[in-house]
Amino acid sequence: MSLSEARLSADARPNDLEAYWMPFTPNRAFKKAPRLITRAKGMYYYAADGRAVLDAAAGMWCCNAGHGREEIVTAIKRQAEELDYAPAFQFGHPYAFELASRVAALAPGDLDHVFFCNSGSEAVDTALKIALAYHHARGEGARTRLIGRERGYHGVGFGGISVGGIVNNRKIAAVIVEPMAGSTGVLPAPKGYLQRLRAICDKYGILLIFDEVITGFGRLGFAFAAERYGVVPDIITFAKGITSGTVPMGGAIVRAPVYQAFMAGPEHVIELFHGYTYSAHPLACAAGLATLDLYGREKLFERARALEPKFADAAMTLRGLPGVLDIRTVGLVAGIDLASKPDGFGKRAYAAMDKAFHEHGLMIRVTGDAIALSPPLIVSEDEIGEIFGKVGKVIEAVR
Repeated sequence: MSLSEARLSADARPNDLEAYWMPFTPNRAFKKAPRLITRAKGMYYYAADGRAVLDAAAGMWCCNAGHGREEIVTAIKRQAEELDYAPAFQFGHPYAFELASRVAALAPGDLDHVFFCNSGSEAVDTALKIALAYHHARGEGARTRLIGRERGYHGVGFGGISVGGIVNNRKIAAVIVEPMAGSTGVLPAPKGYLQRLRAICDKYGILLIFDEVITGFGRLGFAFAAERYGVVPDIITFAKGITSGTVPMGGAIVRAPVYQAFMAGPEHVIELFHGYTYSAHPLACAAGLATLDLYGREKLFERARALEPKFADAAMTLRGLPGVLDIRTVGLVAGIDLASKPDGFGKRAYAAMDKAFHEHGLMIRVTGDAIALSPPLIVSEDEIGEIFGKVGKVIEAVR
């Protein structure tokens, strides 16, 4: 019996859950009733007891092409055999340049230079650092302020968590916004807001950054939300969907004038003192190229756009259920606000997530007392109906 077969034949539940300090998780509550998943395929995760669990969250907003896609798996295996690692500083490998070209080709306007990292948090910190260095290179080093929106979420790096505040325009280096704020409960940008923000940034010489870690790669029916809204930011951050969640990867796409501002010094001098050990990792690049091929071949961005009205209609069937305060949809994303319980904010949504997994074979995401749904872009109309049917039953159960 192989090691993998032995693992599958066992209970698949670790003997001791204590050693692992889980991120963004109430550890004590989880370890009393673990939600363990052991494998995934297509639209489904599979629990330790073998139950199929319909993925209504694309993992964590990232598995846009679904799970276990053979093309991506094969590309990762092949790359591991051919080139397992290459240093990103002072050296390069062909797939990094190929993937950068492919990503830049998907971005609107003159967003044509890509800096790779490993996550959305790193992508945001990279973008903020580029913005500060850009103004310094242009002789405006006094621009050090970085502004974000209330309830914006830009990862867990120190740069991302520090964004906020209103200050003198002449000291503002950049404004960073999510075209659709996902992690805070699915808040689409108001009509005309992004266009107006672009105009204000242009007027005062401020860089505009779109955090598209969630919205990038088809979630809103386009390669990037910037295209959907007809606004070209100066920098776009991305992660998650670039590899459909298979290998960690993130990055920042910058407009040509921003990139060129760094290219004025001696050629042998490093233009930007920034980077990561695993920037443009060969396995991530292989996964990214295979993922983009799959998106294009199956027209998943266009498919998401076509399914959007049906998804929205299905979401609105939950109106009127006990405790439902508001429902918001955009692209293949829905946010459902639930009334908080008198004895604790977030308890109702947490109970909904737990019940959905254990009793209804459904994976959802929650933030506070909001349910967030964002299924893989391969979701069928029948599966959309199944998702919202089960969510409805869960909401009834936690009333």
